[in-house]
Amino acid sequence: MSDESPYRVEERAAQPYAYVSDDSVYMDRFDVIADRFGEVFGWLGRRGIEPVGPVFFKYDVINMPGPMHLEAGVPIAASVDGDDTVRTGELPAGRYVVVRHHGHPDSLMQATTDLLAWAESQGLEFDEWQTPEGHTWASRTEWYYSDPVEVPDQNDWETELAFKLR
Repeated sequence: MSDESPYRVEERAAQPYAYVSDDSVYMDRFDVIADRFGEVFGWLGRRGIEPVGPVFFKYDVINMPGPMHLEAGVPIAASVDGDDTVRTGELPAGRYVVVRHHGHPDSLMQATTDLLAWAESQGLEFDEWQTPEGHTWASRTEWYYSDPVEVPDQNDWETELAFKLR
């Protein structure tokens, strides 16, 4: 039996991306942001821009159980200008705590709780702070490696959590 931890700390380069955002996402109505990836892909396609990795959610502000500010993003090779509908940005370079999760998205809340507890046990500090809107993060992402068309059973999905350290 291996004692190797599933968690790792890794250095990541800055990553340009295109996204749509919503500042009124509730956990029980996650579809309001999840259903918007098509807008980003359509926007990229009209500009001849290819994605360079899996889709992700970026949790900018968490205010449980109230509304959260989330982005539905797609990584791209280079920075471009966004518009009123699809914006562009850059995930910051730095050290991240990363863990791979196999299973239904409903189990990601527990995976997140476990990641936060592991980081605390290691004395690691996240790049986050409190604001009047809620708990704000420099970069807290969920990367979805499974295409729902190819992997229709959500219990078989592969997701990666990556949270930026201070």
